[in-house]
Amino acid sequence: MYVIRMKNCAFFARHGVLDEEETLGQRFYVDAALTVEPGRALVEDSIEDTVNYGVAFAVIEKIITGHRRFLIEALALEVAKALTARFPQIKKAEITVRKPNAPVPGVLDHVEVTVVWPE
Repeated sequence: MYVIRMKNCAFFARHGVLDEEETLGQRFYVDAALTVEPGRALVEDSIEDTVNYGVAFAVIEKIITGHRRFLIEALALEVAKALTARFPQIKKAEITVRKPNAPVPGVLDHVEVTVVWPE
């Protein structure tokens, strides 16, 4: 096994519970740690047998910029399931979604959640 990490993929989207979050939107950041079954990819230097980063990014982007979710937890799970469905060589997807402008009554850098699929 080996791990492919994609860090700080940034997208503008409209997720959250509050109506203002949907109206105004904000930036979301996604990290993906993908545990991959090597198959022939490493020995044969074969892009067809591994996870194409560009395609994986497009899968993440489509979900994050798609329909509104109230919970970033649900968003992270949807990304994890989509990546493992698209790339059967991914045996585990650990997806972190960060929300820098979470509506909380205080100062914080960001709120983040990490989901692992399959469990």
